[in-house]
Amino acid sequence: MNLKLTGNHVEITDPMREYVISKISKIKRHFDHVIDVSVILSVDKLKQKAEANVHIRGKDIFVETDSEDMYASIDSLVDKLDRQILKHKEKNLERRNHGSLKDQDFEQ
Repeated sequence: MNLKLTGNHVEITDPMREYVISKISKIKRHFDHVIDVSVILSVDKLKQKAEANVHIRGKDIFVETDSEDMYASIDSLVDKLDRQILKHKEKNLERRNHGSLKDQDFEQ
């Protein structure tokens, strides 16, 4: 998994980088086929914004969040990303399992 971390009007500190890496590793536990993750952290006046674009096999997933605290934005981002990846994983399993059931019905 390749991780690209970018700051827009914010300096990415080592603790912030480690925090993002530890949170993004949660996604790897649920879905092994993550190819790249691109995270952009930005500050606009009072809004701390976090965006992520995840490239997995067969799909790109984009998520963005904002709050008054950057760490809260990162937490919210990872939660949303986790839900979308699990949803994608369930759809793939459903399609795969449902497709094999159709094949068995035709054989009988």
